[in-house]
Amino acid sequence: MSIRILSPEVASKIAAGEVVERPASAVKELIENALDAGATRIAVEAEGGGVRLIRVLDNGSGMSPEEASLAFQRFATSKVASAQDLEAIATLGFRGEALPSIAAVAEVTMLTRPAERLAGTFLRLKGGQIVEEGQRGCPAGTTVTVRGLFSDVPARLKFLKSEATEASHISHLMAVFALAYPEVRFTLTLDGRSVFQSAGSGRLEDVLVKVFGLEMGGAMLRVNSGQNTSIQVWGFATAPSVSRARRETYFFVNRRWVQSRALSFAVEEAYSGLIMAGRHPLAVFHISLPFGEVDVNVHPTKAEVRFRDERTVFAAVQRSVRSALVEMAPVPSVRLQPAVASAAPQTTPLKLDIPFSPPQVARPTPTSPSNILRVLGQVAGTYIIAEGEDGVFLIDQHTAHETVLLRRLQGRAGEAEVQGLLEPVTLELSPRQEEALKERGDALTEQGFQVEPFGEGAYLLRGVPALLKSQAPAEALKAVLDDLAELGKTDDRGEAVAISIACHGAVRAGQSLTYEEMRELVRSLEALELPKTCPHGRPIMLHLSAAQLEREFGRR
Repeated sequence: MSIRILSPEVASKIAAGEVVERPASAVKELIENALDAGATRIAVEAEGGGVRLIRVLDNGSGMSPEEASLAFQRFATSKVASAQDLEAIATLGFRGEALPSIAAVAEVTMLTRPAERLAGTFLRLKGGQIVEEGQRGCPAGTTVTVRGLFSDVPARLKFLKSEATEASHISHLMAVFALAYPEVRFTLTLDGRSVFQSAGSGRLEDVLVKVFGLEMGGAMLRVNSGQNTSIQVWGFATAPSVSRARRETYFFVNRRWVQSRALSFAVEEAYSGLIMAGRHPLAVFHISLPFGEVDVNVHPTKAEVRFRDERTVFAAVQRSVRSALVEMAPVPSVRLQPAVASAAPQTTPLKLDIPFSPPQVARPTPTSPSNILRVLGQVAGTYIIAEGEDGVFLIDQHTAHETVLLRRLQGRAGEAEVQGLLEPVTLELSPRQEEALKERGDALTEQGFQVEPFGEGAYLLRGVPALLKSQAPAEALKAVLDDLAELGKTDDRGEAVAISIACHGAVRAGQSLTYEEMRELVRSLEALELPKTCPHGRPIMLHLSAAQLEREFGRR
């Protein structure tokens, strides 16, 4: 096979494939050009999923005749002049590939006029070459029309999805740009039907309601890191009680929509212990930092970025989100349904082995529904009923006790309470349990487990955490190891061990408690910083307000 140099026509089509993957890619590039031109109104029209027609109109600065023809040459750009400029990119488009890439795989017309000129410049290109040019009347700004996208590139065309799917990608893209630029008015028309329009008010709250609906968008919590650091994080996120099965977090770094595993993990860490496993928040975050601290020139479509100090950005996002959740996350409310009669299980009162007492840490201002909850009783041997300042609270005794125990473990700073065994217990572990023991042996020791190798696949257990002293020692260790085996190796080892110990040491559902035990549990819960959800993200308490009771009983 001989080596040859590709013709300019073939090379341009290959290069276009890196930038224009589908119709939405072309829309994205044209909108970014409009935003860089200072547009405050951007209208997009599309037909046939964007394959037959794409038209993007803006009221930006426009171009002179000389600039308009030059814009379709490869690597022509007004945003980068030297290699030093690449170290601090402040615009969305900078590669100089968008227009020539689109023109290489479609028929393109452009009509553009700066505000100071009387006539606009008209260009029509086919196969990347200008075939018609002239002057025409038009409003200030730029209109780019793309017809027959990929019509002469069948290899690319056959891999596109249905028209409806491609149109949905364009709709999603418009929503994303509206979230990034709430001060810009975006409109989208698909096959002659208006499907999206943002107000352009500059309020992100308005866009959230438009994109996610009134109920979801209006219930999101505000996140704001303040103005005192070089990295500013602001936006909105759902409360832990509102989650989705699919991850849907939007990050805008210096107004650029990016994908980042590190930022996604920072948000997941902020919600750790507040949201159920397998569920994810809905969130929109703007991250502002010096342009020189982020490299946007690492991906052909500019979808990914690289931070100079990723750890600092990670910490800023995690800290900002967590602070908002701690300060503003509300207690879930009960939505009453028609009552269904059921018999409570018969249980035998059982005195707890572990006394309830607040962790030995400085007591913050309580964030529970009131400073004092009055315990009324227990339902089904599982839920504690308490009265507060504004109604009734139902408290899950297991998740509440689990949270109290976890905070106690965290407050000891590695000084574990160990219950030594009179006789060491010999136990055999499964391969998964043994692997978990090897991976997290140090963390287990720090929390009070004393385990020694005792031959092939066998171990001696000499001590357990004091919280587990009432359980069979071998079964307690195996239960913790089973939990750890389900976690990834990147999870915080010490935190995972503490969560597992707290879970297995907590009082169970169906276990009757005395009045004193219930009261002490509620007091310990009120002393915590964030008694809203357990370490696994399940709600600790539900609120039935006095107003709800009055409505249900016909008093209002």
